[in-house]
Amino acid sequence: MTVQDSENPSRRGRHSSTMGVMPLNDMPWWRWRSNVRSALHMLSDPVFQRDVWLAGTEGYGDVTDAVYRLVEDTWLDNWSAEKYVGTIFRDAQEAALVDTAVLRVLRIMHQVGPDAPVAAYLDHHGWPEAVRATRDAHVLLAMNDGEDPETPPRTLEVLRIMTRSA
Repeated sequence: MTVQDSENPSRRGRHSSTMGVMPLNDMPWWRWRSNVRSALHMLSDPVFQRDVWLAGTEGYGDVTDAVYRLVEDTWLDNWSAEKYVGTIFRDAQEAALVDTAVLRVLRIMHQVGPDAPVAAYLDHHGWPEAVRATRDAHVLLAMNDGEDPETPPRTLEVLRIMTRSA
């Protein structure tokens, strides 16, 4: 694996197409980054969790779906995000924040179970800490990609369309 230096070509304005304002070819594994970012976004937004997950709004999955997107391709449930610096994550700071978020969320998932209702996660005593950790990671990744971290999460269908087109 090649670690990119801090002089990232996309930050000099040389990128082909974009996903929002995020350069598609900026990170070698941008599709995986997109899934991780989507999960962190949903897990970091208590208003979204209440208005979408608790309300049962379709199109966004649930907590288990978000956790799966966070770890499915990356195996972040088995090793550190540091392994992906230069491919999914830009630097050690992003990796460290993602590691912290993953550990907080997985701890709760293991305690309440992957098939627990949304309320079991949101009512867990450690959930506010998990939300803070995912928020820290989400904000940094979004800002590093030139996106507004306050934009509401996208539906899973929009995510599929965005990661399919390159």
